[in-house]
Amino acid sequence: MIETILLESGIDCDIDRVHVDWSPAKLIEHAISHHEGYLTSTGSLSVSTGAFTGRSPENRYIVDAGAAEKNVNWNSPTNKPIDDKTYKRVRKNVTRYMSQRRHLFVIRGYAGADRQYARKVMVVCERAHQALFIQNMLVRPTKDELEVFGRPEILVFAAPSYVCSRDRDGVEPAAVILDMNKKKIVVAGTGYCGEIKKAVFTMMNYLLPIEDGVLPMHCSANVDPNTGRTCILFGLSGTGKTTLSADPERLLIGDDEHGWSPRGVFNIEGGCYAKTIDLTREREPDIFDAIRFGSVSENVKLDRRTRAAIYSDSSITENGRAAYPLEHIERVVESGTGEIPSVVLFLTADAYGVLPPISKLSREQAMFHFLTGYTAKVAGTELGVKEPQPTFSALFGEPFMPLDHMVYAYLLGEKIAQNNTRVYLVNTGWTGGPYGVGHRIALFHTRALVKAAQTGELDIAGYRHNDLFDVEVPIACPGVPTELLNPRDTWEDPEAYDREAEALAQKFKDNFNTRYPGVDLKELAKKNR
Repeated sequence: MIETILLESGIDCDIDRVHVDWSPAKLIEHAISHHEGYLTSTGSLSVSTGAFTGRSPENRYIVDAGAAEKNVNWNSPTNKPIDDKTYKRVRKNVTRYMSQRRHLFVIRGYAGADRQYARKVMVVCERAHQALFIQNMLVRPTKDELEVFGRPEILVFAAPSYVCSRDRDGVEPAAVILDMNKKKIVVAGTGYCGEIKKAVFTMMNYLLPIEDGVLPMHCSANVDPNTGRTCILFGLSGTGKTTLSADPERLLIGDDEHGWSPRGVFNIEGGCYAKTIDLTREREPDIFDAIRFGSVSENVKLDRRTRAAIYSDSSITENGRAAYPLEHIERVVESGTGEIPSVVLFLTADAYGVLPPISKLSREQAMFHFLTGYTAKVAGTELGVKEPQPTFSALFGEPFMPLDHMVYAYLLGEKIAQNNTRVYLVNTGWTGGPYGVGHRIALFHTRALVKAAQTGELDIAGYRHNDLFDVEVPIACPGVPTELLNPRDTWEDPEAYDREAEALAQKFKDNFNTRYPGVDLKELAKKNR
């Protein structure tokens, strides 16, 4: 079957050179013997991804043909069209190149832990460490499932050493191309493994709403082992999503990509892809200890003598990463699934220091903040940033959401209404003033607020309405100072707070009106009651 699929795809090579579903040990042995990387002191396979140490949005395309022509949100700057003729030329050249390789690796797995909504995925790649990476990231089939795996529903070709040429291919120097109609993906010219992961995720974000009515989410999820209640956490980089989802009192379902179906929540992945910059066992013990034999470390500086990872060294990149299977973490839900979420948390690091540390959202406000995807950059995070700057990424992952944003927002509102799911906006950023004046909200206070939201204890004392941001702010929370709940009370100059708060509220409105002119969320919310 695999040989037939390869031949049909344009890869014509001796099947003995194709290594199918190799074990991690065999893949690591091959990678080391063929100079792809080194073993670290903890047993992780350490590799360099070359010129690309992160995703390259300018080199990612979606084929503008067939059903995708009308389904894809071409108004989004992250969805770049490519014509079918150019795509086929790139794919033909890449598969011809792969036919000439001495070794090819094939990994089969599922995108989706709930098999009712999962898609069978087959990845054909040039390097052993890519195969190990995607083996970690996909949900691993059982032996019985592999025996009847059959044809994949999503087929991926990954050739990092094939450098695209404008004259030969029509694009350069790299290409990540998604054919939504044929469910095929080409990743060429970039060795950054995250392109494979995110391409598969983007494909699922296209398929799940259209074919299954499932809401795909760029979020983490965990569950209370005593009650079975599930919580999902959305948040952009720096908001604390990884830290808060790795709650010692709860079990992790997954840390990045999930689907919300009528049956509950399911992890789309079978592993984690964690940033390693400044990683320590004290701050992130689960991640630190998961980077061992069977994992892949990308672009992490090593001590030449001991081969110990130097996570504080960003000389290669700030975007060092490690991919490991969920089994490397102790407190996980082995099935990768959970009940219908009882709580949804939107995390934001508000560097202006004006948002409450937690506030309850109506369905309409939940859709607003989902479409807004707000956090704030602080001074020093990027060149030229000298004061807090708002960042808006719709759906908390706009680059990976190819459909019209309202498709996802409507699904979220519908599911909140159907299941009486409670939604909260959690500020993990500053209080007492903006960045540079105030201070970051203490993690133990944020954890107390999150726990109270998850258990329902936050509702006991009741709420007061914040007119400016149109949210409900709790009057009290166990373990949290009352004055912290109302950020205006933490500022030395209340009038200065009022100015900053009004300015941020206006930024919210301006962003929404610019991105979604004429959209009436009240009417949208009424439709999914």
